[in-house]
Amino acid sequence: MTDIISREPFGRAAVETGSSVSMHFSILLEDGREVDSTRRGQPATFVLGDGSLPEGFESCLLGLVPGDDRQFDIAPDDAFGPHRAENVQWMAEGRFDGMDLEPGLIVSFAQAEGELPGVVTAIDNGKVCVDFNHPLAGKSLIFDVSIISVTPPTDRSSA
Repeated sequence: MTDIISREPFGRAAVETGSSVSMHFSILLEDGREVDSTRRGQPATFVLGDGSLPEGFESCLLGLVPGDDRQFDIAPDDAFGPHRAENVQWMAEGRFDGMDLEPGLIVSFAQAEGELPGVVTAIDNGKVCVDFNHPLAGKSLIFDVSIISVTPPTDRSSA
């Protein structure tokens, strides 16, 4: 008698680098407030390792199979990084000529690499404070996932 060992539990493909994954997810703050979710719409579909998700989120998905529902605590360094003081800058208000500035306004600056968005956090004495950190930088998060389907890398390349 021969033992058959499969990396795919019960014939279901497990998530690995290069897999096409379809899933519903929610991203929650530590206090349970939801900041993003696909659960009221279409599931997200991506290839693990394509840069769609931060590496810390992707690593949680490795080995999951369709039907798995899991929650993962994600530390700031594994999510959107720490909040960096050097990414907060004060600029002359004249640089925003014609804009109706208020805290919370998202502004965008053209860079050689593309657009750089920032959030106006304060306006004081002709100066505007803009935070260029990701809005979730420095925050611990809960990543709640429901795996719908997994297509192994080999199956995708032959399709």
